[in-house]
Parts: sequence; C-alpha cells; structure tokens
Amino acid sequence: MSGLTLYPSVLFRRNAVYLSSIFVGAFAFEMAFDSASNKIFDAINSGRQWKDIRHQYIQKAEEEEE
Repeated sequence: MSGLTLYPSVLFRRNAVYLSSIFVGAFAFEMAFDSASNKIFDAINSGRQWKDIRHQYIQKAEEEEE
C-alpha cells in the first residue's frame, strides 16, 4: 500500500513537476498517435498516393523531353 501513496506524492509535490509531466506526456502521446495514424492511412491508401505513383509520371516526362 505504501507504493501507491508514494507515486502521487512525488508527482504532485511541486507544480513544475506536475506540469512538466503533463506536457511531456501530451507530446509523447501526440507523436505516437500521429505516427500510428499515418501508418494506418498509408496502409489503407497504398498505391493511390503521389509517393507511390510519382515514378510513373517522372519517367514519362523524361521520355517526352528526349
């Protein structure tokens, strides 16, 4: 039981530590959420994005210039 009471007292002892932990946690959550949502979006739209089909159009443009 003493382990459960130690964590809040360390975290909430000073306002700066409390706010810092909130900001760091929010930043880490944002980075993880953004990367996960981008991976899911790329998996769903694979082959239909510009980064997937760009090479087809670049080769055509180079062939037309020659």
